[in-house]
Amino acid sequence: MAEIIQRDGTWTFDGDTVRIVPGGKAHPVRQELGEIAVPLEAVAGVSFEPDRKGGRLRLRLRGGACPVLRAADGRLKDGADPYALTVEKDRTGVAEYFVDEVRNALLIEQVPDTPVDRFLLPGPTLPVSGGGGDGTASFDGETVRLTWNWKAEESKTAGGASTFPLSRIAAVRWLPAIGLENGHLRFEPVEGPVSAPPKYDPYALILWGMSKKEYTSVLVAAAVLMRLPGARTPLEAPEAPPALTKAAAGPAAPPASDHDALLRRLRELGELHRAGVLTDEEFSTAKQAVLRSM
Repeated sequence: MAEIIQRDGTWTFDGDTVRIVPGGKAHPVRQELGEIAVPLEAVAGVSFEPDRKGGRLRLRLRGGACPVLRAADGRLKDGADPYALTVEKDRTGVAEYFVDEVRNALLIEQVPDTPVDRFLLPGPTLPVSGGGGDGTASFDGETVRLTWNWKAEESKTAGGASTFPLSRIAAVRWLPAIGLENGHLRFEPVEGPVSAPPKYDPYALILWGMSKKEYTSVLVAAAVLMRLPGARTPLEAPEAPPALTKAAAGPAAPPASDHDALLRRLRELGELHRAGVLTDEEFSTAKQAVLRSM
């Protein structure tokens, strides 16, 4: 058996299953998921990426095997990725041994790296909930509930919490906040998408990117996704603004034509701070991000 124990978590491999246990200070997404047992048939590959401080052990799954990765669609940060482990400098040899053991097993069992036609992992435990900037989403396997906080628009709060059964959901989209753009967790009703922006849509939570806890909303998206009819069909990627086409590499410095937009963003943040929507810490973090972009 191969095993590597780190502050970031513990991975073990017994020849059939990679067992992943997150560390006590791991990202909230990983903590909420808890222990994950990954069958060898779900693994497409494994690698160790060394750096000055040690490196990162990374498990690559076959396409469609994990509902969380499917819902995230490549948008999870490394810290939130349940299949990545930070390795300290004195454990790089152990990490490399772990990689060799998994690779040998994949070779012996002749596990293909092609996509699968069904989920091979169970996904988040129900009931599951996740936070957003203007409310909280929860799902018990049959019903989605969006509970609004005082930061939500009146168009959402006027009718109280939004509650709708799974049968009324046609699709779910999760997009984290990227750079200066807010993200959202959005449920598309069977009668058709809502034309209003997510900020005013009673089927959507706004994600401001001010807290790691907002990332837990991807777990709600994953739990709903794997129970939708036709969930094996690839998710349609949300249309991204032109400025976000390289978002995976982080927000780039904006051109001069965007300078006014950044100033407007600063003014908006100041108004939110004065209104009490943003705490001092949240305002400072957001302001620094904008100033770095400028």
